[in-house]
Amino acid sequence: MKTPPQTHAPDRILVTRFKSIGDILFTLPAVHGLRENFPDAQISFLTSKEFGPMIEGFRDVDEVLTVDRSVFRRGNPFVMAREMFSLVRLLRRKNFSLAVDFQGYGETALITWLTGSPRRWGTVYKSVRGLAYNRAIPRDPEIHPAEGNLLLLQECGLALKSVRNAYAVPEVALVEARALFTQLGLDAARPVLFVQPFTSSPQKNWPLENYLALATHWRDAGVQVLFGGGPRDRPLLEPISRAGFPVSAGASLLVSAGLVKLSSVIVGGDTGLIHLAVAMDKRVVFLAGFSRRPKKFYPFRHEDWKISPPPGQGISAVPVGAVIEACRRAFAEVEAITSPST
Repeated sequence: MKTPPQTHAPDRILVTRFKSIGDILFTLPAVHGLRENFPDAQISFLTSKEFGPMIEGFRDVDEVLTVDRSVFRRGNPFVMAREMFSLVRLLRRKNFSLAVDFQGYGETALITWLTGSPRRWGTVYKSVRGLAYNRAIPRDPEIHPAEGNLLLLQECGLALKSVRNAYAVPEVALVEARALFTQLGLDAARPVLFVQPFTSSPQKNWPLENYLALATHWRDAGVQVLFGGGPRDRPLLEPISRAGFPVSAGASLLVSAGLVKLSSVIVGGDTGLIHLAVAMDKRVVFLAGFSRRPKKFYPFRHEDWKISPPPGQGISAVPVGAVIEACRRAFAEVEAITSPST
């Protein structure tokens, strides 16, 4: 059911999504949609403390609010009650006229209801949580999460004339990324292949030896290759370092985003930094492992950038040659865009 016409536009909007990197990024097109419909509203984004800095790149967000969810995992009921009371008091003081919950968890549904906002929209995983909202849609596991977020806005009566997905790396992180880029011996005037070899799930990881073969091919072709990753990935990337490739594993998420922005083509699996690259309008080669719901796992609005294994097989079945060819096409597309027309 669509929301009936409103007598006034909301002046204060709360958007909620606690985790994770990719899923938070999938709210970005919907945040743009809210700004398009309500250009004068103040938009606040509530997220987990560790993801607060990332929201700085959401240019349509005016204010970032964070909650330290580790407090709720410690099991101390008095501390939990104190933190929840402080959060709800803050949210109610801000007097939101619209609260949009893109998470749909029990805790976010409760928080949305406790804001006291007269308009509360949400995506529902379990029907009982729908009681927290006055407009809601069931989560559709068959569609891309970003499309689901846009669908919520449409079902609540908003017109989306255009769909944008534009992330802006904060300048301070970009400056640090440029310095690290130079420190690693990379030349911004030459093409760079950025490789993000690890995801949060081992079953989504293409074998490291395959990435090494891919990197060796492109280095022999004159392309610079940079491997990224988190702090825990650095020991796993020792074979890459020994092979002479620069490794930036351990850099912060935003600095890694800056390195991606400085690169030409990005290749990797279903992980947050890959989706961040898509939101920065970078050309991605996306390696998708087998899933019972394969349709939803792809770069937003770029399903043709995805490489999948044969049906029923794991990601290791994706041949190196297929990824080399996909990267070749990607480099050709980038070259066609960046080269001046003759």
